[in-house]
Amino acid sequence: MAAIETLMREAAPQALGALIRRYGRFDACEDAVQEALLAAAQQWPAEGVPDNPRAWLITVASRRLTDQWRSEDARRKRETTVALQEDRHLPGPGEEQVSDRDDTLTLLFLCCHPSLSPSSQIALTLRAVGGLTTAEIAAAFLVPESTMGQRISRAKKSIKTSGTGFHMPPIEESRKSLAVVLHVLYLIFNEGYTATSGEDLQRLDLADEAMRLTRMVRRLRPEDGEVAGLLALMLLTDSRRAARTTPDGGLVPLAGQDRSRWNRARIDEGVALITDSLSRTTVGPYQLQAAISAVHAEAPTAAETDWPQILALYDLLDRVQPGPMVSLNRAVAVAMVEGPDAGLALLPALEKGLDGSHRLDAVRAHLLEMKGEREAAREAYLLAAERTASAPERRYLEEKAAGL
Repeated sequence: MAAIETLMREAAPQALGALIRRYGRFDACEDAVQEALLAAAQQWPAEGVPDNPRAWLITVASRRLTDQWRSEDARRKRETTVALQEDRHLPGPGEEQVSDRDDTLTLLFLCCHPSLSPSSQIALTLRAVGGLTTAEIAAAFLVPESTMGQRISRAKKSIKTSGTGFHMPPIEESRKSLAVVLHVLYLIFNEGYTATSGEDLQRLDLADEAMRLTRMVRRLRPEDGEVAGLLALMLLTDSRRAARTTPDGGLVPLAGQDRSRWNRARIDEGVALITDSLSRTTVGPYQLQAAISAVHAEAPTAAETDWPQILALYDLLDRVQPGPMVSLNRAVAVAMVEGPDAGLALLPALEKGLDGSHRLDAVRAHLLEMKGEREAAREAYLLAAERTASAPERRYLEEKAAGL
C-alpha cells in the first residue's frame, strides 16, 4: 500500500500539470485530479497498478472534467478554446502513453508565482505538487483547516487573475523563478526540520516532502549547481534526525548528539553532491550552506570540528548572501575560533535585524556561558525561552538556565 501511495504522490503533480496545460483552469483541474486519486486509492490495491499511473490519472481526471462541462452552457466555448491550443495539446484518453512530458517543474513555477505571498506559495506547493491535503497542511502550520483552505483558494484566485499561462518562463525569467522555487522548498524543509511552534521539534512529513520535491527538481534541472546544493544541504542536515531528540522529544544540541546515530548514507550522498557541484558550477548560497554542513558531518566528534574552515565558508556566504541569520551563525564560528569575547562583540550589530528573535538571545547565552559569566548567561537563556514558540526549544533553554 505504501508503494501505491508513493506512486500516486509522484504521478499526481504530473497529471495536474498536464491538465492545466490543456484546460488552463487550476481549480477545476485540481478537483478532477483529486477525484481521480480517490478512484485510484479504491481500484489500484484491488485491481493492480496500471502500467502508466500518470496516464491513468490523466484519463480519469479528463473524463471527470468532460462529464462536468457537458452539463454547462459554455461547453462549446470551452471546447473551441481547447481546440485552438494545439501547441499545448495534451493527448486525449487512449493516447496518453504517447507523451512522457513532465510538467512538474512548470507546476512548481506556477505555485511559486511572484504575485503570491511566501506563505501562500508554500501552501499551494504542498497542496498541488506535494499532494498533501488541506487538513495536513493546516496541522503542520498549526492553523484551522478553514483558514488554510481560504489561503489556498485565494492563492489560486490570485494566479487566475494574474493571467499567467501554464508554460515555462523564458530562460532569464526562469532563473529567477527557479530561485523562488528553491526558496519555497528551503522554507518547507526548515519548518519540517525545526518547527517554529508547537509541541514537536520536528515535522518529519514536511522535511521528507521538501526533499522529495527537491529531488524532483534536480531530475528536471540536473545541471543547476544550486539545486544540487539545496538537496545536499537537506540531506546533510536531515542526516542528524535520529540524534536530535531524546526519547521524550527533548532537544539535543549538535555538540551533544550521538554521531553514531547519524544517517551515514545521507551524509555520503550529500557530500558527494556538494563536492561535485562545487567542482563544476558557480558557487551559490545553498552550496555554501551545504559545504558548512558537510564539515560538521565529517567531524568524528564535536571537538574535532574544523571551525576555521567553517568560519572561512561563513565569510564567503556573508559576501554572497548577507543576512542577519548568516551573521549570527558566523558570530558563533568566530567565537569557536577566536574566543567568546570576539563572538559577543559582533552581536550588538545584529539586534536590529533580529529584534525579538530567541535565536539571538540563545547565542548570547551560549557565548556568555563559554566565557564563564553564569548569571548573565542564565538570564539570556530565560529570555530566549520566553521568546520561542517551540515547546522543545523552550524546555531545553529553561533546562540550560536551571543548570546555571
